[in-house]
Amino acid sequence: MRELTFRVAADSGAASVNARIGRLVMAGWTGRDEAAVLAHIEELKELGVKPPASVPVFYPLSPDRLTQAGRIHVSGPGTSGEVEYFLLSHGGETWVGLGSDHTDRDLESVSVTLSKQICDKPLAAALWRLEDVAPHWDRLRLSAWCDFGEGEVLYQQATLDAMREPAELIARGFGADGLPDGTIMFGGAPSAIGGIRPAANFRMELADPMLGRSLTHAYTVEELRVPG
Repeated sequence: MRELTFRVAADSGAASVNARIGRLVMAGWTGRDEAAVLAHIEELKELGVKPPASVPVFYPLSPDRLTQAGRIHVSGPGTSGEVEYFLLSHGGETWVGLGSDHTDRDLESVSVTLSKQICDKPLAAALWRLEDVAPHWDRLRLSAWCDFGEGEVLYQQATLDAMREPAELIARGFGADGLPDGTIMFGGAPSAIGGIRPAANFRMELADPMLGRSLTHAYTVEELRVPG
């Protein structure tokens, strides 16, 4: 069980959500263009990455991996972040947040689940109510920036019309009963501009152009020197 406190971004004033998170699920291969998704799966298959059992696919992870810290520690140089939105079920409501599915790329050819489980998942400290953004969901925009040693550059960017809608992901992953209370589900990541690669700094944003607001978070990656 992971306990986290989030600020609630709302016009009515500041509030907070104190969530006890007992379940973490990472939805993968969530693009709406299924033909493009299947083509990308075939590309990765050539690199030794095992195809998912279904499209989309849902990877169960430990909620202990969730963090709101500005720094994470990783084992080895082959890890990288992926900006995603997430859904949180708490107190009878569904909330929208921002996170990074930081992943060990060297382990992906062994096990995608293991490659995700071994890395912390940084989260922004604020949430939106899903009902406040649902009418213009497709206009929300995910972005990430990285510094690869020559200054910060845009690494990922997409509006959410490129991904399956929350209701569809919830139905496919959890059935008619919906997202269980105390569950966080990540919604999938945009493609990396220039290819997936590691960086020591990762900054991310979920922007709402209709309401003129953003969720943001940044973190640094510190590599633990593994002997041998």
